[in-house]
Amino acid sequence: MIRFVCFVAAHCMNRTFWITALISFINALSFTILIPVLYLYGRQFGLTDFQTSLLFSTYAVAQFFATPIIGKLSDRFGRKPLLIISLAGTVVANLIAGTAATAGVLFFARFLDGITGGNASVAQAIISDVTTPANRAKGFGIIGAAFGLGFVLGPALSLLAQQISLGASFLVSGAIALIALVTTIVFLPETLKVKADRGNLFDLGLGNLIKGLTIPKTGILLIINFLTGTTFAMFTYAFQPYFLHVLNQSNQSLTKMFFLFGIVGVIMQTKGVSILTRKLNLGTILLLALFVRSLSFILMPIWVNIVYFVLVSIFFSLFNSLVQPMISTLISLNSRPEEQGTVMGLNSSYLSVSNAFGPVIAGLIVNQSHPETYAYPFYLAGVLTFLVLALAIKTRKQYQVN
Repeated sequence: MIRFVCFVAAHCMNRTFWITALISFINALSFTILIPVLYLYGRQFGLTDFQTSLLFSTYAVAQFFATPIIGKLSDRFGRKPLLIISLAGTVVANLIAGTAATAGVLFFARFLDGITGGNASVAQAIISDVTTPANRAKGFGIIGAAFGLGFVLGPALSLLAQQISLGASFLVSGAIALIALVTTIVFLPETLKVKADRGNLFDLGLGNLIKGLTIPKTGILLIINFLTGTTFAMFTYAFQPYFLHVLNQSNQSLTKMFFLFGIVGVIMQTKGVSILTRKLNLGTILLLALFVRSLSFILMPIWVNIVYFVLVSIFFSLFNSLVQPMISTLISLNSRPEEQGTVMGLNSSYLSVSNAFGPVIAGLIVNQSHPETYAYPFYLAGVLTFLVLALAIKTRKQYQVN
């Protein structure tokens, strides 16, 4: 934590950037506490693998429709009020989820968290407001590192909360989101200098979900983001039952794996992004990261051995942590300043809906009665990611910046 703060202090563009990075870290910590327990919590309510995949998708579908609205509103009314609303929704939703008595209440809580969950896109818009184009990749890399650090500490806190109950993880997550909420209210200044024309108050950006795909340069990046998000969501869902049922590992070991992913991601996003951006352009880094991701997906289930799986996972985590910062940076650099909230909302929205499709696809493929099927989503995700890589190579001239 101390090294991360020192890194940010040395590289951040201003005080507001540092505050936003801190809020992003706290928010990521709240989010990553839930990742190791959501599948297990759903099974605790008697849900099947497929029904548990719908639990993942409920949150993602709600975010798909909500994030462009929140992004559009942040362009009209400012970043701070929308970030406050988003964080408050997370606090309430996790309180409901942690005390849920039925699966229906749990589904409602995940929907509520999703429908108010535009905090990541608003934070990205803030970074776009306070960074120069030359420093933007580094800025998004630091925000990615904040998320990665949350990925390190979140599973550790989750492991402690699980000693009480799985539901306690949601309560701890809500408490941490409350800290981010208070920090935003007290310390974060408004960063939007020029507000967008309010126009029709009922035009809140849903139409942009389709129109956004036709935006020059940005549209193809949204498509790439959606496709890469879908394959990654397939892996994220399939990873947990594969690790538990095929590799025969414990819940605690699963949480430790997420802890490892976080450590590797922080190393790459704090050190690797700065090194790579000095030697390679953003498009080349994205292509390299997609290649390694697709290859890793295919390699992971080839040999059912925990040591082998961990080694491939480390290799995967190093380069996978580059994908989202590169896409976000390219989208930001290809968009006008007054549209940053809107395009970042679209970016988060398409990433969210990919998180809806991915778990459902994986949930339909796997069958608990046949453990060998838990490897199938890995292979499918690898093949599909290779196809996304081919698309990114073919369309590279459309989104590349000098």
